[in-house]
Amino acid sequence: MTSWYSKAGDGLRWIYDQRIDAPPVLDQARDFPGGTDFGEAWQELRNEALAVAGMYDQIPRFHEIMPQQTAISANDGRDWRMHVMKAYGAEVRENISKCPVIASLLERHPEVVSATYSYLAPGKHIPEHRGPFRGVLRFHVGLSMPRDEKGELGATLWIDGEPHKLDNGDTLLWDDTYPHEVLNATDKVRIALLLDVWRPDMPADMAALSSLLIGTVGTIARFRPEVFAG
Repeated sequence: MTSWYSKAGDGLRWIYDQRIDAPPVLDQARDFPGGTDFGEAWQELRNEALAVAGMYDQIPRFHEIMPQQTAISANDGRDWRMHVMKAYGAEVRENISKCPVIASLLERHPEVVSATYSYLAPGKHIPEHRGPFRGVLRFHVGLSMPRDEKGELGATLWIDGEPHKLDNGDTLLWDDTYPHEVLNATDKVRIALLLDVWRPDMPADMAALSSLLIGTVGTIARFRPEVFAG
């Protein structure tokens, strides 16, 4: 049976698809120039994420934060853990207090509505899925991107069927409403910074709807900070 979350996602994507026509991968310089600051700080961000990883067992799995994502998070018994520091405009104070580097960057870039350190276990496969909300863009910064036994990058992100392999310090701006999946085909944890960024230059009606959705989800997050803590 299709869940209410899937139905809502399908409906939102249909609405945005009528008003916003954009490719799967976007121009960072045009659509998120602030991303340069995050990319340049990748080594400091990596050190911070590794420090958080010292409490790995306390970092919640994605489906523990959002049960609607159990099918992609708990599909193979391997962990996908998320240290969420900002969720749709709402700071997660307990988590961000451990991360002064990202906290400073977020203060300078209010266009970032969500920020998460993502930890993908060895062998973890996130099956193909789609985000529901085209009002934000997804931004990746590679922090600890593992290599396989041949010394080649071993974690792959497919976006609309096209493979992308990010190295340490690499960045990518993309639209997660397109089908995408991830495989960490190594024996090491893959660590990345994931940001959700306000989509610039939206039609006025889509900007208003996006503000409403972000505000609603952010309000829920403010009243449920325990969901994001380990």
